[in-house]
Amino acid sequence: MQKLEMKIVLVIGMCLLMTACNATDNGEDFVTARDGQFYCNGEPYRYVGTNFWYGAILGSEGQGGNRERLSAELDSLHALGLDNLRILVGAEGATQKPSLVWPTLQTAPGVYNDTLFAGLDWLLQEMSERKMKAVLYLNNAWEWSGGFAQYLEWAGEGPALDPTRDGYKEYCSYAARFATNTRAQQLFFNHVRTVVSRTNSYNQRRYADDPTIMAWQIANEPRPFSSDSATMEGYKAWIAQAAAIIKAIDARHLVSVGSEGRVGCENSIECFEEIHANPDIDYLTIHIWPMNWGWVTHDEVQQDSSGTDTTLMRRVLTLTDAYVREHLDIAKRLGKPLVIEEFGYARDGHRFDLSATTHARDAYYRHILELPDSFPTLCGLNFWAWSGLARPTTIRWQPLHDYCGDPAQEEQGLYSVFLSDTSTINLLRRTLR
Repeated sequence: MQKLEMKIVLVIGMCLLMTACNATDNGEDFVTARDGQFYCNGEPYRYVGTNFWYGAILGSEGQGGNRERLSAELDSLHALGLDNLRILVGAEGATQKPSLVWPTLQTAPGVYNDTLFAGLDWLLQEMSERKMKAVLYLNNAWEWSGGFAQYLEWAGEGPALDPTRDGYKEYCSYAARFATNTRAQQLFFNHVRTVVSRTNSYNQRRYADDPTIMAWQIANEPRPFSSDSATMEGYKAWIAQAAAIIKAIDARHLVSVGSEGRVGCENSIECFEEIHANPDIDYLTIHIWPMNWGWVTHDEVQQDSSGTDTTLMRRVLTLTDAYVREHLDIAKRLGKPLVIEEFGYARDGHRFDLSATTHARDAYYRHILELPDSFPTLCGLNFWAWSGLARPTTIRWQPLHDYCGDPAQEEQGLYSVFLSDTSTINLLRRTLR
């Protein structure tokens, strides 16, 4: 072979090698899903993480921002091995309300608080430095971050309802309109396009190119809110459209629904399977709320002041296992991973203060944390929720108070895990060791 030909072959070979290496380097940190498992860096990726919905607000330099606390919280979480955080992109609404997260990211359709957007940028940069992963949810079925109700108000459906003020049934009836209101959905789709196509203002990395993001999530607990056939079909259609829009902008990241499971589909397990069979949806999610769903009542939790009623806990664990297995069967059938991305249990005696013991909660957490050992397609857990260094001073959240894992509409401390909760922290530490 002549020298010139040899040089050409060598150059081509080097180019091909560099291309292959670059492809590996560019993709190795992204979480992928196939055959019922997550993968990252060529290895199976299984995790225990937490919900940290207020992280982007802490990252801002405006109202509510506290970068010193954010850094300390991320350091604590990383030290524990809780490196997967489920985070709210931002709330919607221009008027401060008792049950609404404040401040909000989107104050009017397409109008954004740039300081809060920068807070999300800062959070992702800080997480990147610690090799943490984020699941970012883009909407919310519930009033505490605006969500469905705020988009409906913007679409001309009348003032957004609040279940605490207006009644739970009335709120559900109002929120059900989102599934068939194309104007409200388009406003949301515009928001999706804005967020997913964003470039981080601190490191100039496109969100679509940032492996810190594990997944985009369409909404927190999206529900049809009605079993009416038109509503159910509309619900399934807008989820499919939202997923397609995300994938069209960003094909590298995973997409999930944010569903509670059968409970979030008006008790239709068929609906749950259908929305997750969509090829644009990469994995399944469920939430488990024993007290919120009536598996155990407030009175029973209050009476179990020591958190040691084994009969009560056996009932809760039996119902939990049945719920998990029902959805694992679907995950296996679809060949996709399953994540329990919300689960929580109240402090003993249904108390909210930090001095209350957590025996029942620890027993419940211990059981959930052991489930992945028995079920290979159960690939992730995120407990609700991390409060870390927060010190609530009132039962209900007020602006300028510390953010807790419990949003503004809930009692502060209800489902929170504080850094001072030694028994729960030690349980997590042992599990993640």
